Amino acid sequence: MRKFLFRSLLALCLIALLLVAAVWTIEFYPQRNSHPPLKLAKGTLAIEHARIYVSPTDAPIADGTVLIRDGLIAEVGPNVVIPADAQKVACNGCVVTAGFWNAHVHFTEPKWKWAEWKAADKLDAQLADMFLSRGFTTVVDLGSNPAETFAIRRRVERGEVRGPYIYTAGTALYPPHGIPFYLKETLPGWMTAIMPQPATPVAAQAVVRRNLGSGADVTKLFTGSWVERGHVLPMPLNIVKAAVETTHLNGKIVFAHPSNLAGTQAAVQGGVDVLAHVPDDTRGITPELFTTMVKQNMGMVPTLKMFTTTVTSDPHYMDPMYAEVWQFKADGGTLIFGTDVGYMTDYSTEQEFTELGKCGLGWQDVLAMLTTSPAARLGQSGQKGTIAPGKLADLTILSADPAVELTNFSKVQAVVRSGAVIWQR
Repeated sequence: MRKFLFRSLLALCLIALLLVAAVWTIEFYPQRNSHPPLKLAKGTLAIEHARIYVSPTDAPIADGTVLIRDGLIAEVGPNVVIPADAQKVACNGCVVTAGFWNAHVHFTEPKWKWAEWKAADKLDAQLADMFLSRGFTTVVDLGSNPAETFAIRRRVERGEVRGPYIYTAGTALYPPHGIPFYLKETLPGWMTAIMPQPATPVAAQAVVRRNLGSGADVTKLFTGSWVERGHVLPMPLNIVKAAVETTHLNGKIVFAHPSNLAGTQAAVQGGVDVLAHVPDDTRGITPELFTTMVKQNMGMVPTLKMFTTTVTSDPHYMDPMYAEVWQFKADGGTLIFGTDVGYMTDYSTEQEFTELGKCGLGWQDVLAMLTTSPAARLGQSGQKGTIAPGKLADLTILSADPAVELTNFSKVQAVVRSGAVIWQR
């Protein structure tokens, strides 16, 4: 009897150890060394006979060359001498801009599971479909499983797979008992149960420290969460302030999902840096609130296509949201491009550009949203956002001119990141 009990206990201990090892292998091992040094391409690359938009405000170079050496922009202009050993990128009158940013993405679809061990060609195809074929050289993940996001990011930065540079929030923070209904409907109960829903400022600070300590680059708060259809639960202001303060003390910025007036007020009063969406319940939101946001140097990521494709089919639903985006821009606010792709499974960008046009934005406004504005907000203006000598060679090559038609921003011909052509049509 004693031998049987001993063997049973030993078997239970072994099973427990195996379970612990499995959890560690799946969830924690992929998070190791989450942000390795960026690997730059070696050699010389030249893009010639291109129309070059060096920035949203500078006059374009009508027939110019971008010369890249060892991952950095060496020269740009109309009379650049191309070395004999340079690899030339076919252009034929193409348009070259600084690499595009998508400042609202997620890696939450099932296909990102096991990213640490997934075959490189499989990840290459997925990243190309979701990001590179859309022109994105940098993306900001606003809430996914860190085990997957960190693994993808590390493999990209080491040069194992071809993809965009990835910033991430790690896990998002929700109000107490505030998981959105659409996540409850799609995720298993055990997963929603472990999502951070801090009930006190101290608890919020602990979550933020854990996220940033593990390798997160930004913080994401649901200051307004759609807990039921028709009902938004705001995050308590003291929790917002605690999360924001801790993030800022670590030199990072905070994005917020606002949803309605209460969620937007919590973000504004709490000192959030960027709204991850335009508020979709516009009731009570006044021009004065936008004025306050602009005075506080807040940014906004509209994500308009997401609302038209996943929330409503009523064309008039969007009208007040178009007005919000226009008002924010007219007041001097900083708009940043983002699509919520990953939550939204349609990766095409053409409609997003169409929706931005309905807000009264021009091509220079949209180019700034794609390049200079996100680079500045993430503290990367010295390396990204414009085409200038010494900066990282992150470039998007288009087959048509967006100054003629906004949807031409979606006509991507090739993508260069860190000096290497990582995708071309």
